[in-house]
Amino acid sequence: MSYSLAAPSWGEEELEALQKVIDSGFFTMGPIVSEFENQFAAYHNKKHAIMVNSGSSANLVAVASLFFKKERPLKRGDEVLVPALSWATTYHPLQQYGLKVRFIDIELETLNMDPNILRGAITENTRMILGVSILGNPAALDVMREIADENDLYFMEDNCESMDAELNGKKAGTFGDVNTFSFFFSHHISTMEGGMILTDDDELNEICRCLRAHGWTRDLPNNSQLFEKKEDDLFEAYRFILPGYNVRPTELNAAAGIEQLKKLPDFTIARRKNLAIFTSLFENDKRFIIQKENGVSSCFCFTIILNPEMKFDRAAIFDALSKAGIGFRIITGGNFLRHDVIKYYDYTEATPVINANIAHDYGFFVGNHPFDLSAELKKLYQVLDSVAKEVK
Repeated sequence: MSYSLAAPSWGEEELEALQKVIDSGFFTMGPIVSEFENQFAAYHNKKHAIMVNSGSSANLVAVASLFFKKERPLKRGDEVLVPALSWATTYHPLQQYGLKVRFIDIELETLNMDPNILRGAITENTRMILGVSILGNPAALDVMREIADENDLYFMEDNCESMDAELNGKKAGTFGDVNTFSFFFSHHISTMEGGMILTDDDELNEICRCLRAHGWTRDLPNNSQLFEKKEDDLFEAYRFILPGYNVRPTELNAAAGIEQLKKLPDFTIARRKNLAIFTSLFENDKRFIIQKENGVSSCFCFTIILNPEMKFDRAAIFDALSKAGIGFRIITGGNFLRHDVIKYYDYTEATPVINANIAHDYGFFVGNHPFDLSAELKKLYQVLDSVAKEVK
């Protein structure tokens, strides 16, 4: 590929950090993970950060944590409002914990959940809003937070695609009661594999730490509010209080994360410079619908929806991109309602899902990287401009 979907963002710093861990001979979760958690929480001005082995695991543990709160826990059969377009593991923990999923259509311009539908979508069974900022572009997180507070609902943010984005001077991934991030290879920072949960809630912090490692008490403070310590230290080290998992990260993941977090502001600056170039090329071309920025995007990638009114031959356009060596793929996971797995879900649609279908059928994205892509973006436009004239 001359213009790939993803590119490495590591330098010598990450490799040296990994080598130090290797030389130590200690790889499992330990003090380096704790240090990365502290730095990540401070970067986002949040009280607690809990690192796990992936963004998907972060979503799983975050959803699970709300079932084990002492007061107002979620329970099976409760309803969650979600956008119709997102990644699969935004939704799977909801199904796995027996929650009813109520889908909200997206805004075609932002690709995020339409806030104008949200208030009217609440039912007597609604207990939570799950907000997702798609591909670096902040959703209406302020509105979601307001609606959640007005209706005594939990608000969870899946921010796995939008690290370092901002809305009203506040980082995305900090509006929710619990918030999740991903450090996969192609994301804003990479720890090989990894994810993070952020919260200001002391109880949720302890529950997440317990669920992360077997449901045991070993990683909890002596004054934990989750359990009362007994006298027998032998059994206390292997005392299980919640039905947990093993989704721990390694010291290697965290060592890379510390170095990547230092670089994140410059990464975002570079991504936004590419966004300015992309926007200048495409924003006034009616043939292509591009993502409208809400707040300050961290520009995961560049989305393009072929204007349905133009009746383009999508297959011919995709063939031209492939021949030009330009990588592309479906927007996030497309309309989740269109996937086979939906048969396992208990779900409803708040309104007919229209825009998510348009994004699914006519949309795609190309990569953005934390370095100059001016030549690649100009080539992208030239290819699309040429083939669009031919296949209309």
